[in-house]
Amino acid sequence: MSQVLSRRDFLKLSTGALSGVLVTELAGLGIDLTPVQALAKDQRVKQGKEVPSVCPYCAVGCGQIVTVADGKLVDIQGNYDSPISEGTLCPKGAATYQLAVNPLRSTKAKYRAPYSDHWEDIELEKAMDMIAERFKKTRDEHFIEKVEIDDGSGPKEKTVNQVLAFASLGGATIDDEWNYIHQKLMRACGVVSVENQARI
Repeated sequence: MSQVLSRRDFLKLSTGALSGVLVTELAGLGIDLTPVQALAKDQRVKQGKEVPSVCPYCAVGCGQIVTVADGKLVDIQGNYDSPISEGTLCPKGAATYQLAVNPLRSTKAKYRAPYSDHWEDIELEKAMDMIAERFKKTRDEHFIEKVEIDDGSGPKEKTVNQVLAFASLGGATIDDEWNYIHQKLMRACGVVSVENQARI
């Protein structure tokens, strides 16, 4: 029974074989590779368990390989074995690692009080509570349960259960699952204007 060799395995074997030939040739020329080998042991570059995954952004479903070492995310790259993307990723998919692991990522929200001339940092939990309170207050004040219509046979009341006072605009760095849940929440709250930046 013949075993199918994937492109990834072929590249690993080819690289290993060529490295072995190169080391043998250099040793034959009398070049001491001990310092280089000692340095290479300390230079662990993106080594760890490779887990196949799918890009979280759009509905194309490009394959990714997520490298994990010591319980931490080390690297995310395109999966060459994926029949959909064959190892390629769009700029957003290629930057997935930077979205997940980024020392510059803000962990606080910026808030400017009414009539203030400066921004202040507040905790995310406080910001979420403020948003929830204002969302509910606006919804309660502007909720339209019924409207009166005239279809020719006289005025009637029609149930609409809607809010026209605000809109929802999703961002392109939100994944498909979150966008789905978000629009379900907005529709359940009666929000009519629901859009996403990725579609625009």
